[in-house]
Amino acid sequence: MDRNRPLKKDETVEVRLSHAAKTAFMARCQAEGRTASEAIRRFIDAELNQTTAARRSVPAGWRQLAAAALAGLALGAVAVPALAQSHAAPPSRAAFDRLDRNHDGVVSFDEYRAG
Repeated sequence: MDRNRPLKKDETVEVRLSHAAKTAFMARCQAEGRTASEAIRRFIDAELNQTTAARRSVPAGWRQLAAAALAGLALGAVAVPALAQSHAAPPSRAAFDRLDRNHDGVVSFDEYRAG
């Protein structure tokens, strides 16, 4: 037996797809110049070549929990400064008087810009 010759593929896997999915998949394979079997074999090989340690290092439930916690922290990081500003003391009358240079009770744009 010739050792350089690849083994003959004699196993099958049946996959059920919608007609639309199958048609789109076959069209993409044809456009890329490969057979559907070749595309599926490449996918399976890529899945099998992933290290099992990397896939098992964090269970799926924990990944989802960690993602939710990170999203919560990010949202909190954005919300906390906004909440802190909303509870800040209102501007004092002295600060308004400093801006209202002509003391007419209205701060014009020029007064504000001179600030």
